[in-house]
Amino acid sequence: MQHGWPALYTLVLWWFSTGVILYLNGLPRSTHPWTMAAATVLLGIALIGVSVTAADTRVTGAYLAFTAALTVWAWQEIGFLLGYVTGPRRHACPPGATGWRRVGHAVMAILYHELALVVLGLAVLALTWGQPNQVATWTFGVLWLMRLSAKLNVFLGVRNLNEQFLPEHLRYMHSYFRQRSGNRLFPISVIAVTGLTAAAWHGAVAVRVDAFDVTACSFVAMLLSLALLEHGFMMLPLPSERLWDWGMRSRARPRPSE
Repeated sequence: MQHGWPALYTLVLWWFSTGVILYLNGLPRSTHPWTMAAATVLLGIALIGVSVTAADTRVTGAYLAFTAALTVWAWQEIGFLLGYVTGPRRHACPPGATGWRRVGHAVMAILYHELALVVLGLAVLALTWGQPNQVATWTFGVLWLMRLSAKLNVFLGVRNLNEQFLPEHLRYMHSYFRQRSGNRLFPISVIAVTGLTAAAWHGAVAVRVDAFDVTACSFVAMLLSLALLEHGFMMLPLPSERLWDWGMRSRARPRPSE
């Protein structure tokens, strides 16, 4: 169970945190400043956690570093979905925009979000630089690369856009997506993620590693496995939204006033 517990922990935390973010995002707009303020406080605590655990090579240190990195990541997810950290362009892509013009509009729509990722990634990297526990850096790095792959594929065109996860105030983002049967980047992405996943699981099950390394590699391997699953959701006819029905219920509530 050296590999099973970290994998299960990753799966549950990924599923639960995604549902909580969707639920909070669906609450009345009047609650969003409070949600963002609470998330920012948690971000500060998480960054302290990243720093404190950087020298801890116990199994508990791996768990804490992983959790702290996911909390750092959650801040930018919340900031984006609430509409606070998106970009200077807050309206739909012009219907006739193609090529580099469309790319430019898309970049401006998420520019602040991308800059926030750079700042947070550099912060995690700086706090763990030269330290033996690199779980936080690996976690944030995997999430960043996999999200970049997902963004590029959605921009180029995939079968399932999952636009139902976007709140009403971000509906204009859908205009930057493209629905089509596939794109040239997608198979490359899947092959790359599959290779990284196999390498990570190989590292996790290697015989000559200690408990900390097994736990750390298992976290990374499971995250990559979930990234592979999310790429599958883009193309396969799977009702992925049903995984988070409970998180979407807040959007169905009557709102007489906000």
